[in-house]
Amino acid sequence: MNTIAGTGYEVFLVALFCACLAQVVKFSLFTIGSGKINFKILTTTGGMPSAHSAVVMSLATGVGLIDGFQSTLFAVTLGFALIIMYDAAGLRRAAGKTAASLNRLMENFYEHNVEAIGPKLKELLGHTPVEVLVGAALGVIVTYAIHIYLLT
Repeated sequence: MNTIAGTGYEVFLVALFCACLAQVVKFSLFTIGSGKINFKILTTTGGMPSAHSAVVMSLATGVGLIDGFQSTLFAVTLGFALIIMYDAAGLRRAAGKTAASLNRLMENFYEHNVEAIGPKLKELLGHTPVEVLVGAALGVIVTYAIHIYLLT
């Protein structure tokens, strides 16, 4: 058995790996879809899959696998995971749509003097429900697979 298997280190490190993996998948999908390489995608929010969802579901799954799915700690981590995923698909997505509307409004209002607008607001903040679900599935599957691997 590996020295980190079944410990908090496993839970943390696998969740961190899931975050990185989700960002690499996001970067790859963007590069394939657009034909352009944009390394900023590796550090931005929004897009497919949701790294936030991958991380929090990885944490919850890791806790469930190690401490038990009936444990209080699993209930707490799952509760926080659901709140974060709801926020990613709800509040942050709505904020992104608002930013897009404000950017269009400012462009129309200042079309004679574009320099007066200043920098645009960030529009890609949240996720669609599918992006959240794919991120969550990624977190659960990768965490389960790594946990089984570490136990062998």
